[in-house]
Amino acid sequence: MTGSRVDLDADNAARDLVSLVLTLIELIRQLLERQAVRRLDQADLTPEQEERLGTALMHLDQAMTDLCAHHDLRREDLNLHLGPLGPLLAENPW
Repeated sequence: MTGSRVDLDADNAARDLVSLVLTLIELIRQLLERQAVRRLDQADLTPEQEERLGTALMHLDQAMTDLCAHHDLRREDLNLHLGPLGPLLAENPW
């Protein structure tokens, strides 16, 4: 093909890979959060379990924020648009 050339930049490829991995982690984090809220709504956890769950979710959220900052990404940068299905990640799940 004349005139068609793909320029691969190692820095961009690495950033895109990090972005994809963090997107998957954020999706899993949001799913865990939703499941935790369901369990809280069902009231089948002890107060100690509720406290541990809340603390774990806060730590996970902070770790995600730290990872994004370390790689110069914002959480908004992680969202993928799935065409007619809309965005992959909830913008503000709660």
